[in-house]
Amino acid sequence: MIPGSKSDHPGFRKSFLFAIQGFRTAVVTERNIKVMLCVGALAVVAGIVLQIDLLSWAIILLCCAVVIMAELFNTAIETVVDLVSPEFHPLAGRAKDIAAAAVWFLSFVVAIVGVLVYANAIFS
Repeated sequence: MIPGSKSDHPGFRKSFLFAIQGFRTAVVTERNIKVMLCVGALAVVAGIVLQIDLLSWAIILLCCAVVIMAELFNTAIETVVDLVSPEFHPLAGRAKDIAAAAVWFLSFVVAIVGVLVYANAIFS
């Protein structure tokens, strides 16, 4: 609900459709989401080829989901910062850099987890 708005919250179905619309918008407009979805697809293919176990699947899928979620949060933060500070401001740049760093750090750790999971599947 928008502050000051007299309308009620949208129903569950409509909220779900808004979420799908947001995801679709991010995929169409953000290069990094596309890259992360492709890398996630490659991780799934690698899991199929290596025939990883159920726990490994849970780890890989959770890692993929968390990285994509972090990038969606980063995109939302950057969008809000651009809205409130359309001209360059050092604090706006800092906020965007820190949000991007969070995604970078998470991606780095997830890559290590992926190496561990796939190495375990290869050498077991």
